[in-house]
Amino acid sequence: MVIGVLTLEIAIEGAFSLKEKRMTVNRIRDRVRQTFNVAVAEVDDQDIWNRACIAVVAVSNEQPHANAMLSKVVDFVGRIRDCEIDDYSIEFL
Repeated sequence: MVIGVLTLEIAIEGAFSLKEKRMTVNRIRDRVRQTFNVAVAEVDDQDIWNRACIAVVAVSNEQPHANAMLSKVVDFVGRIRDCEIDDYSIEFL
């Protein structure tokens, strides 16, 4: 069993309050969960209104499958118009 962890550092330029940030993060979280059947959570920068750190976790039998799935998540989030990916990392356990 392989557990893949994707950490996304996201800039939310259109958010001017924590409420606007939360709406954007919830929209990203819901879309990623629905499309890829993975676990998603905001893990850092909760008090900063124009940045978010989101973790995505996928469980698979093989590392290449988990890597491909998490890479597709990066591409998917990169196409969402409300945010911009500053940095990301993928780790396997």
